[in-house]
This record gives sequence, C-alpha cells and structure tokens, in this order.
Amino acid sequence: MKVFRNVSLLLLSLLLVAFLAACGSDDADRSESETDETEGTTEKKDEAEATEGGELNVALNAQPPTMDPMFSTAVATRDVTRLVFETLLTIDSAFQAQPMLAESVESDDNETYTFKLREDVKFHNGDEMTAEDVVASMERWMQLSSSAIETFGTAKFEAVDDYTVTMTLEEPISVTLDIIASPGQAPAIMPKEIAEAAGTDELDEYIGTGPYKFVEWVQDQYIHLEKYDDYSSLDTASDGLSGKKEAKLDDIYFRMVSDHSTRLAGLQTGEYDLVYQVPLDNFDQVKNDPNLDAEAELVGNLNLVYNKQEGPMSDINMRKAVNTALNLDDVLLAALINEETMLLNSSYMNPQIEHWASDAGSEFYNQNDIELAKEYLEEAGYDGEEIRILTTRDYEYYYSAAVVIKEQLEEAGMNVELAVYDWATVTELREDPKEWELLTNGFTFRSEPSQILEFRSTWAGGVEDEKVEELKKAMIDAESQEEAKEYWDELQRYGWEEFLPVTKLGNYGNIYGATKNVQGYEIFTGPIIWNAYKTE
Repeated sequence: MKVFRNVSLLLLSLLLVAFLAACGSDDADRSESETDETEGTTEKKDEAEATEGGELNVALNAQPPTMDPMFSTAVATRDVTRLVFETLLTIDSAFQAQPMLAESVESDDNETYTFKLREDVKFHNGDEMTAEDVVASMERWMQLSSSAIETFGTAKFEAVDDYTVTMTLEEPISVTLDIIASPGQAPAIMPKEIAEAAGTDELDEYIGTGPYKFVEWVQDQYIHLEKYDDYSSLDTASDGLSGKKEAKLDDIYFRMVSDHSTRLAGLQTGEYDLVYQVPLDNFDQVKNDPNLDAEAELVGNLNLVYNKQEGPMSDINMRKAVNTALNLDDVLLAALINEETMLLNSSYMNPQIEHWASDAGSEFYNQNDIELAKEYLEEAGYDGEEIRILTTRDYEYYYSAAVVIKEQLEEAGMNVELAVYDWATVTELREDPKEWELLTNGFTFRSEPSQILEFRSTWAGGVEDEKVEELKKAMIDAESQEEAKEYWDELQRYGWEEFLPVTKLGNYGNIYGATKNVQGYEIFTGPIIWNAYKTE
C-alpha cells in the first residue's frame, strides 16, 4: 500500500550538502554556480522584531494572463493564485508529493486512489470543503489540464462520503501523485457550484481555501489579496510548498511592472518590497546593497528548439550538426552573465529532483566539435540553405543565446540569420513551421517527465515519433518509481542520441530582490510568501 512519507529536514540537509559538495568536483560539465541560493529552498532569517499586519507590495515582470490556475501554466498565474487556491497534494522541497487538502492518500495498485480529506477546511465564502467540491474541481481539471488529459484520459472521481474521494484510472499509472501535486496548471479546489458554473470556460470568481483571499484585479495595475482570518493551516513544518502556512500580512498587492529598470528603482527606493526578475547584470549590485537581499533560483531549461516538421532541421543529421557544433559554456555565459543563474547540465528534468534527474546521453551534450559537425552537414547534403533562429529581445537571454549560437554555427559552415520579434509575435510564428528553423525558448521545470514539452508532438515544431510514444507509455504504466525511471533514462538517451527534439543549452535562473525588512519568505518554484512578514 502506498502512503506518504515526509522527508525529514535532517535528511534533506544531508542531501543538499552532498549535492553541493559534488559541485566542487572537477566535472567540466557543471557550472560553479551551485550555491544554496540555487539548489532549493532558502529561508530568510532575521532576529529583528516581527510586526503583524501591514501590506506587501510585489512587483511582477508580467501580468498574469488569468487568475484561473487551471487555465494557464504561466508563472505569474501560478505564483499569485497559490496564495488563494490549494490542492489535494503539493510538493515539498525534495519535489516529493505531500498532503495539502488531502489528509492522506492510499493506493494498492496505482489504479485506484483513495483521498481522505481534511475536515473543517473553509472556503473564502465560509462554506466547508467537502468531497463534492473536490470531485467537481478535479473533474474540471481533467478537462483543462494538458497533463491530465494526456495521462489520465477518462479517470473517474467519486465521493464516497463527505470526506473521502476515490480516483479510478483505466489502467495503473505510476506518476499519478506527481501530476496531481504539480504546481503548474494546478488542480485547484473550489466550491462545487463555481467549478460547475465555469466548466471549461475561465473562472469569474476566485474562491479557494488559501491563506489569502482575492479582493480586486485592476488590469495592468495590480491584483489585491487580503488575509483570510478563517484559514485552516496544517501543523507540520513548512517545507517547499507543503506544511504550515501563516498569513501575517493584512494585504498583498501584486503590481504589474514590466520595465526592468522601473522594478529595480522601485526596489531600491522601497516602493516595492519584493520584485521578480532583477536584471541579470544587476545581480551583484542588489546583492551588495546593505538594504536589499537578492536570491537566485534555477527555474527551467534554456533550449534550442528544432523545427522537425519541415525544412533543413527535419533531417536528423542537420540537428546533429547543430548540436555537435555548439560550445555551451560560451552560450550560457553570454546569455545568463552570472554563474549563479546558470547550470551546465544535460538532464531534461530538473537536476534537483533526485528521483528523476538523469545523465543518460550526456556524452552528446556540449560536444563543441566543429569538424564532426561538418561531417554531419555533408551527410545531410546541406548546400547553404538559410537557417533562421526565431528569438526575442523581450527575454534578453533568449536573444543573447541566439547571437552566440549564430556565430558558432556560421563557423561550422551554416548560413544563419536571426529573426527577432516581440514575444507575442514569436509565440504566433513558432506555430507556423514555414517561419523558422531554430528557436530559443525557456521551458520551466515539471515535476515528472510525462509533463515536459520537449517530447510532445503537439508543441511547436514537434512531430510524432513511435519510439518516444512507446517509451512514454511504458514509463507512465510502470509498476514502480524505479521501473519508471529506467524507461525515462532510455527515453532521455534516445532524445540525445537519435531524436534530438531540442538541444538543451543548460539551466537558467531568475533573480528575486527584496528589502531587508521582508522576512519569512522562501524561494522555491518562485517566491513563497504566505509566511512572509515585515520587521521594524
């Protein structure tokens, strides 16, 4: 029978120490950037006297496209709405599924799961959460989440009694709990009537069980949340996204501030207490300011995506030529500037997720072999066709990476041009295979491999590959985590050696800045601010 196991803080600390010690080795494929600021949860500590109440002003670099967590994988949506909505399960700092609104979950066969719900949990409208609310919410998620649709198909949720829900799958699936716990496009629990009224349309009411409740959204200006006095917290230690939450602030305002320099200036003057995406070249400036804190966190893979549908890159030998030619040390340093915001690593999955991280196929990563690249070009019959790299300056590191890649591919004998557009145009053009051959794009981390976009035939430039689909299904249907990991290793190796859907350039990080009087927050999959408070 499967039951939850909490990872002790001691074990987690030992794992982190071991991981950081490995970073000091002579492994040439790793950057020297792995400090405790980029390797997991970093807790802010201060002995100054805490004050209850007050407001926190957070400067977002982009406005959330929606406040409906099931409707988008956008980081801004994820980070704002997780203060309002909660899920049955969530992840701890070791990326393991843990209970949240579920008190426990059990399964004997990976096919039928029984969720025992916490009692006396109140929605922001004052109603108690029951099994009927959970079933309606999960059924809505099953219609909206791409991961749920692809993995679970026609899974059935049923209310056994007021505080018990079962999930029945058509066949055993080993990654069920990982997907339900994933913070991206989260299966947020809401009142039954709201879930059913919205259906597959976007929510127009935002009522959850979280420590803060929604008040107002003034488009292009701010989103206002306020403390929920009747919040029911777990009493376990805070760990990643799991455990105890305490709303110590009266109000939180998420301000929409797209300009980098304006966010930085607002942080320095105290107009903003916490800011997203400090410019990479200002990291040291903020870190060395006695009034400010700066934290870096690895958040995803920076990839060079191949248009596999048509044109030169539909030939695997052309993709191998590009992959072989690249010097990724130079690409990452040009794009990400500071070694604390980058990591040379070949794993498609987050290297911090120990039970999924893989080095399979790593010998094909960062080869920097121009002569071998020329051999692949000759085998492909390349005769100088133009190769367009689709990119944007809205994310400067996308553009900087593209500039260096262009230079390196030209050295190997390719005719390369940059196609530079604003981000909105890039997202449109990448869906048209006639408009590009290569694309620089960031992919945020996923909690398990079936969710990652690199192997999805439906994502930009993708094609269906029989072996990819076969290995994905075997991984999902595996009877144990160990067996699933074996299939994932095989799939990653196939990706690097024979399929090459992308070239992973490395891991990229974001920088968050805060004033010194903001304490209690953590950086883990973005800022976690439900325990945040201010000191005098």
